[in-house]
Amino acid sequence: MRAYLILLCYFYSISINAQESFKIKFVANSGFSEFGQVNTSIIKLNSKDSIQLETLKIYISELSILNDKNVIWKEQNSFHLIDFSHPSTLLLILKLPSYQSFNKLKFNLGIDSLTNVSGAMGGDLDPTNGMYWTWQSGYINFKLEGKSNLSTARKNEFQFHLGGYHYPYNCLQTVELAVPIQDSITLVFDIKKLLSEIDFSQISHIMSPGKDALDLSQKAAKAFYVKP
Repeated sequence: MRAYLILLCYFYSISINAQESFKIKFVANSGFSEFGQVNTSIIKLNSKDSIQLETLKIYISELSILNDKNVIWKEQNSFHLIDFSHPSTLLLILKLPSYQSFNKLKFNLGIDSLTNVSGAMGGDLDPTNGMYWTWQSGYINFKLEGKSNLSTARKNEFQFHLGGYHYPYNCLQTVELAVPIQDSITLVFDIKKLLSEIDFSQISHIMSPGKDALDLSQKAAKAFYVKP
């Protein structure tokens, strides 16, 4: 009987501690190679507009896994800087309980207000990553830079640094996507879709919190999809 109880406890322990890897690979559908290098080729959006990308950085936070509406796992200290020029940042490996099934992935595009008011931090939140303004404006959630032949700015450049955590221009966006039952997914950022929604002849710079930053943040959040 004693041996049976010891064996039962052993298998229970294995069940509790059992984990499996769930991999999320980030890719952009144009402008960057699979390995993160900037692709210098021109992106043709239409007969008038052509784009050359230079920088695409996105803060992902509060990653969680859901089964329908139920959160079954939530990452602690969940802050990830996805830099499409640095391949090492484009793969996230999550350790999930193996006995749970799930069908949705949820995360924030950006950094929450509490973290913003906590000042500059380390790791992916380190100011040396070029994604931090000041203690007043906080973190840049999303950075997109490049050139458009329609931009009236110097050398046809555009720079969109999106952030801000004060109402009514809190740029934090929540993204929720259905995921297939498998151990890895490719999460595509549809950069062509986002670029096609920007009139570069009218706007080429967003460098502080405000309505323009909020509007473009909402469009950026809708540009994610899971590759079939």
